[in-house]
Amino acid sequence: QVQVVESGGSLVQPGRSLRLSCTASGSIFSINNMAWYRQAPGKEREFVAGITSGGGTNYADSVKGRFTISRDNTKNTVYLQMNSLKPEDTAVYYCKAVVRVAGMMGSYQYWGQGTQVTVSS
Repeated sequence: QVQVVESGGSLVQPGRSLRLSCTASGSIFSINNMAWYRQAPGKEREFVAGITSGGGTNYADSVKGRFTISRDNTKNTVYLQMNSLKPEDTAVYYCKAVVRVAGMMGSYQYWGQGTQVTVSS
């Protein structure tokens, strides 16, 4: 099996920074795309940032210029550096990994359990 676990969520003041981490583990042959999504209470889950296996990135307009996604392939880990945080960034942040599983054909999509980010004064 494959496990995806996020960490780093916290309560922070507006304007501060926070770094989230997401690590995939288990019977992994390789990891293709990884991405961050978020969901605020009463709202639909929305895309935040994504990164390909080759390092290509894309961002939601609401976070462009403030957030940076990166990955460390040797650790099966993706990061989300969040700067200039706003109250509107408050949400549960979820990590998604598209993974080739050892001994299996094709790729599979796995989600983490989420980590809470609260931006408040």
